[in-house]
Amino acid sequence: MFQPRRQRDEAYDNEKAQALIRAVVIGCACLYLLPQIYGGIAPPEARFVAYLVTGHWVFAVALYGWIARHPGSNTPRRVVTFALDLGGMTYAMAVGGAPFLPLYAIVIRLIVGNGLRYGGTSLKASTAAALVSLAVTTYFNAYWRGNPFLVLTLAAITVLVPTYIYSLLERLRRAYEREQEANLSKSRFLAQASHDLRQPIHAISLFTACLRDAPLGREELQMVENIDRSLQSVSRLFKSLLDISTLDSGRVVPRPEPVPVNDILDDVWRQNSEAAQLAGTVLRRRACASVVDTDRALLTTMLQNVVNNAIKYAPGRPILIACRRRGGRLAIQVYDRGPGIPAEHQDRVFDEFYQIRRRGDRDVEGVGLGLPIVRRLGALLDLAVTLRSVPGRGTCVTIGDLPLAEAPVPAAPRDALDPPATIGGLRVLLVEDDGAVLRATASLLRKWGCRVQAEAGIPAALPEIDLLITDFELGSGVTGTECIAAVRGLAGRALPAVVMSGHDEARVREDLGAPDIPILSKPVRPAELRSVLIAASIRLRPRPVPVA
Repeated sequence: MFQPRRQRDEAYDNEKAQALIRAVVIGCACLYLLPQIYGGIAPPEARFVAYLVTGHWVFAVALYGWIARHPGSNTPRRVVTFALDLGGMTYAMAVGGAPFLPLYAIVIRLIVGNGLRYGGTSLKASTAAALVSLAVTTYFNAYWRGNPFLVLTLAAITVLVPTYIYSLLERLRRAYEREQEANLSKSRFLAQASHDLRQPIHAISLFTACLRDAPLGREELQMVENIDRSLQSVSRLFKSLLDISTLDSGRVVPRPEPVPVNDILDDVWRQNSEAAQLAGTVLRRRACASVVDTDRALLTTMLQNVVNNAIKYAPGRPILIACRRRGGRLAIQVYDRGPGIPAEHQDRVFDEFYQIRRRGDRDVEGVGLGLPIVRRLGALLDLAVTLRSVPGRGTCVTIGDLPLAEAPVPAAPRDALDPPATIGGLRVLLVEDDGAVLRATASLLRKWGCRVQAEAGIPAALPEIDLLITDFELGSGVTGTECIAAVRGLAGRALPAVVMSGHDEARVREDLGAPDIPILSKPVRPAELRSVLIAASIRLRPRPVPVA
């Protein structure tokens, strides 16, 4: 469906493309010049030009091989090759006279090519160099001196064509900048709107969890379940919007590390089991013992979006997550037996906001951002994302080209501890600047048996606590990072902490600078929060003292 980044970079490498064109053009020049010289049309003294152009062609072929081996932008190499190209053309025109006049078309091509590939500055420098070439040729060649109007025409072309191209480039640059600014404004709006709307939805989700534990009747409990299901749909939509805005901002930087693939498969399976069950779908996964070198969070997001898409569009049909080795690399594949995608739509399903909708189709949640996010993250991680679908038989989405890595050294085994049945008695300091979220979270924690001190900001004094739960942005320029540092300073120890945030996890993690602090993305699912508290409770339990 689309190529990994390294293949696209190779395909669009400017210097490599320029080197290929140079070899072809100079080869054509050789085919033009050799009959002129050996056919007696050109003067005898121009014979040296044939050797010069032939040598230049050999140099062009060698240069192409060098750039193929060492691709990428190299300004000194570009300047030297342009000087050699223009110098060779100038010498040939100065010695050859009228038969070599068509070579000036190559000079114009050099100017235009440099301007279009490397911008206005290169266009101006190339134009100035071409005028110098024209002057040198006229000075040394009698034919050119005898035809001043021809020289004037070529000089006018040399100035007017690049000037027009420069004006077009400037208009294109300004239009591009306006488009970029509009795109960034859209991304900032999406990010802010997503964050602001996450807060009340997060509070509603927590209040709903409190209601679920209340003594309600059967019908009331069913209504609570319906509310919670709708909130989960809205939460997924906001997550997609936030992911798109974060990718548009360019702040996402992959952090590759050795990642056991099975951990990601288990995580995605757990996150989607409930949704699959509600859709009547059997979601299965095959264990994979491989370890890959990639960004854990970004790859998880990619696979999560693919699986979520399969559940939405193939309800009631089995879905399988499996892995396959391909040429020393790993591919993760998601198969479903849904209705499939017609061939005319398969090239467009990775476009933003594109959905396959026909008259009379049932409504499907979402706005068509799941697969576009997969495509963008695949480009960021240099992975190949492909789609294969047969209408009536199902669809397979493949995330491929994952580099294999060595398995990390396992940590020393810890003493087994039975998790407590409840988290009752856990002393929690809750810091949240949003009043509704503060009340909802505190109410839920107290229903679970925790002893909660709820604060809208960093407290001045600190009672004995076991765990800190804080929002990331606390107002007045205070962040969760500063809150954790202040509370740990008051406690006099490295108090366990949890951060809840509606912002991009990578940004929050970078600000925290601590990989061991859990980050929960709002709206936080109560089950997710409870599992974090249970893990904290296990770590806080005293280890049994061995009896001598």
